[in-house]
Amino acid sequence: MSAAHVLALVLLWCGAAALLLAAAALAVLPTAYGRLHALAPATGLGVPLVCLGLAVDAGAGRAAAKLLVIGALTAVSGPVVTIVIGRTMIRTGAAPAPAGRAESATDEESPT
Repeated sequence: MSAAHVLALVLLWCGAAALLLAAAALAVLPTAYGRLHALAPATGLGVPLVCLGLAVDAGAGRAAAKLLVIGALTAVSGPVVTIVIGRTMIRTGAAPAPAGRAESATDEESPT
């Protein structure tokens, strides 16, 4: 067993653990905001670690480059999507506004 293979296994196990913890948090947390926070480790840590582990195991080449691009795009786009979903929940009234924010969704966007 080579050092690269051991490193790939460690990265895969760490990524899988982050994904499983995020999935367990989704099942346990009661609020929508809590569930959004539970997705952060999955998109920011779990998927990139899995992609990095697969890239290390694949070795140098096109497959590794593709996996690294997928991991980087997931790490960057995950928080952006989470912010957009949270703001949409606030504007539509699907969840209560965070503390300290007095204006409602109807005050921000009036149809007139």
